Amino acid sequence: MSGRVLVVDDNKVIRQLIRVNLELEGFEVVTAADGAECLDIVHTVAPDVVTLDVVMPRLDGLQTAARLRADPRTREIPLAVVSACTQAEVESGQAAGVDAFLAKPFEPMDLVRTVRRLMSRGGEEGGEGTADMEEGAGSGGEADAGAGAGTDADAGGGSESVVRPTG
Repeated sequence: MSGRVLVVDDNKVIRQLIRVNLELEGFEVVTAADGAECLDIVHTVAPDVVTLDVVMPRLDGLQTAARLRADPRTREIPLAVVSACTQAEVESGQAAGVDAFLAKPFEPMDLVRTVRRLMSRGGEEGGEGTADMEEGAGSGGEADAGAGAGTDADAGGGSESVVRPTG
């Protein structure tokens, strides 16, 4: 299965990490550096799934999600937040219509599974009111400890990782 994913993150290393891991699984990937750029290109890109960081300049991921949901042309696109996934982010994301949350640092295969799952139900009725969570996102576990949204610390993950940011 392939499809088009719009990856939105202000950190170039994270954008590349997500891009490489999705492209290796056969997805076409387009990137944007923040929410404003996402909204500028989303209609021409016509993605099957959008991944959003939360903390970004100009327009953050939650504001972007709300605007995508408010637009009839984009309201059905599945949205995944890839961020620190604090409890506040998860609650705000659910209110904005986010479909799934993936906590940084993430395992690349968790990212791929999340995107595949969202893509497979993209044609179905969306917005059922519950959001999927990967591996304790927002539980106050190690995903939240010390790694704020938008940081590139430990974004690679385990042995399945293809690209690991340094620094």
